[in-house]
Amino acid sequence: METTTTIEKSIMVVGIDDSEVSFYALNWALDHFFVPFASNSPFKLVVVHAKPFPVKVIGIAGAGVAEVLPIVEADIKRIAAKVVEKAKEICHNKSVDDVIVEVVEGDARNVLCETVEKHHASILVVGSHGYGAIKRAVLGSVSDYCAHHAHCTVMIVKKPKPKH
Repeated sequence: METTTTIEKSIMVVGIDDSEVSFYALNWALDHFFVPFASNSPFKLVVVHAKPFPVKVIGIAGAGVAEVLPIVEADIKRIAAKVVEKAKEICHNKSVDDVIVEVVEGDARNVLCETVEKHHASILVVGSHGYGAIKRAVLGSVSDYCAHHAHCTVMIVKKPKPKH
C-alpha cells in the first residue's frame, strides 16, 4: 500500500502600499522565490495592502469632516484599487498567477502582523522606505514594528541606492 503525501507549501506574505519601494520588494520576492522555480515555488504567495481608516487620514475631527470624509474614502478606495491592480499585473507578468491579494482596513503594522497570523505565514516581506531617524521616530517604521512583532521571519528589502 503506497501513501502519497502532498507537501504543504509555506506561506509568504508581501506587504504593499502605493510606494515604489513596496513594489520593488514585491518584484524582489518574486524574482528570488518564485520565478526561478517556475510553477514549483516553495511558497504560496499572499499580497496584502493595508488601507488606512479615512478618519486617520483626515486627522483631527471638527467642522467640515462630514463633507470631507466621502472624498477621502473615495480616494483611499481608488488608491487601494490601483495598488491591487499593479500588484496583480507584476505577478502575472512574472507568471505567478497563484496569488491571494487582500486589502485590509487598518494600520499597516497591525494588518501585516494579523495577516501573518491568519495565514500562518513563515515569512513576511516588506520594503524599506529608508527614513531617517527623526522621520522614523515620528511616523514609526512599519518594517521595524513587523521585525519585532510578527511571528515569522521578516525580510526587509531595501532598494539599492543609485551608484554615481
